[in-house]
Amino acid sequence: MSTVTNSRLDALDDGWLRPRPSRREYRADVILAIVIFALSLGSLELYDSAGFYAAPAPPWLGVVMMLLQSAPLAWRRRYPLSVLVFSAAVFMAVQILHVPEVLFSNIAFFIAMYTAGAWSRNRRLAMVSRLLVIVAMFVWLFSALLGAAFSAAFADMDVVGSVSPALAVGLVTVVQNLLYFGGAYYFGSRAWVAARERAALQDRTVQLAEERERTAAQAVSLERLRIARELHDVVAHHVSVMGVQAGAARRVLQRDPQQAAESLSAIESSAREAVDELHRMLSTLRDDSSPSSGTSGPADEPSTHGVEQLRDLLDDARSAGLAAQLTVVGEPRPLSALVSITVYRVVQEAITNAIKHAGPSAAIDVRLRYRELSVEVEITDSGGTPSRGAGQGSGLGIVGMRERLSAVGGTLEAGPRARGGYLVRADIPAGAAPTAASTTLTEGSVR
Repeated sequence: MSTVTNSRLDALDDGWLRPRPSRREYRADVILAIVIFALSLGSLELYDSAGFYAAPAPPWLGVVMMLLQSAPLAWRRRYPLSVLVFSAAVFMAVQILHVPEVLFSNIAFFIAMYTAGAWSRNRRLAMVSRLLVIVAMFVWLFSALLGAAFSAAFADMDVVGSVSPALAVGLVTVVQNLLYFGGAYYFGSRAWVAARERAALQDRTVQLAEERERTAAQAVSLERLRIARELHDVVAHHVSVMGVQAGAARRVLQRDPQQAAESLSAIESSAREAVDELHRMLSTLRDDSSPSSGTSGPADEPSTHGVEQLRDLLDDARSAGLAAQLTVVGEPRPLSALVSITVYRVVQEAITNAIKHAGPSAAIDVRLRYRELSVEVEITDSGGTPSRGAGQGSGLGIVGMRERLSAVGGTLEAGPRARGGYLVRADIPAGAAPTAASTTLTEGSVR
C-alpha cells in the first residue's frame, strides 16, 4: 500500500519514514538483550526458590525460555513487528509451561511492544499488529480467569470486602494489564511522533540555514546593484557634463579663448569631482570595518551629496551652457540621509538624461516641493536637439531611479510632455518605511 494511503489510515503517519537505526543503536540493542537475559536468569532462580509454582518447569527449560524471551531484543529495531509477535508467543509459553519468572519476561515483552510502535516503518501494520496482540492477550487472560483452576483456588475463601476474592483478583489483573498494554502502546506511538517532530525540526533548521545563505547571496547581489547604480550616476552625469563643456570649448576656441579656457577648467573640475566620488566609493568597499548591508542605508552611502548640493548640481549644468533653474516650494526641513541622497540622485540622473537626449540648447527646470508627509521633486526640460550619438538610450537611468525610490517607498512618473520636452516627477515619503515603489511610465519614456 502506498505511503499516501497509509497516512489516511493511520493518523500518526504523514508519509514520513523513520530513518534506519545506526550501528550504535544496533550495538545498544545487543547489550540490552544480554543484560535482560542475565537478569532474567537471576530472577528465575529467585522465583524458583520462592516456590512461585507448585510444579515448576525444569531449570533447563527455564533457561531456554529466558533466552528465547531476551535474545530477540537484539533485533528489536531492525525487525520490530517480528520481534513483537515472537515475544508475545514466548511470553504466553512461559506462563503456560510454568516457568518461574515473571518480572523480566514482562519487561522484555513491554520493550518489544514499545519498539513496534516506535520503530515500525509501516504505521498501519504496526497499529494492527499491536491491537491484535493486545486482544489475543486479553482473550488468553479472560480464559484463564474463567477457567476451573482459577475458580477452585478461590472457592473456599470467605468474602471479606464488598466483592468476592475471585472477582477482586480478576479486576485487579484486568486493570494491571490495561495499564501495561496501554502504556506500551502509548509510549511507543509517542516515541514515533517525537522522532518525526525532531526530524521536522532538523528539516526546518536546514531550510533556515539555506534561507540565510540565499539571503546573504541576495544581499551581495543588492550591494553589487547599488554599487553599479552609484557608478552609473556618478560617471554618467560627469561625463555628460564634460561632453557638453568640451563641445562648447571646441566651438569658441578660435574666437573666444577665454571662454574656451573656462569650459576646459569646468571639465577639469568635473573630472576631479568624479574621480573623488569614485575614490570615496572604493574606499568604502575596501573598509572592512564598515557595516555590511544588502540595502543602501544611510550608513553605507559612499556619497555625501544630498538636497543641499542641488544648487551646485545646477551650477554645473549652467557652466555647460544649459539654462537651468531650481525652485523650492514649501518650508525646507531636514530629511533623512537616504531620502536626501535619493532626491539628489534623481535630479542628477534627470539632468544627465536631458543633456544626452535634449541637447545643450534645452532649458531645465527643477522644482523641489516640501509637503506635509512627503517631498516631491519635478524635473522638466524644454526639449531640443539631442547630442550627437545620443540614440534611444538603454533605459538604465529610469531603472536606477525606480530602484532608488523603491528603497524609500516613493513613486516615479517619467515620460514625454505633451507640449514638448520630458518630465520626471518623484514623490518620496519623508521618513516612511520602505515599501514597493509604484512607477508610471508613459509610452516612449525609456531614456
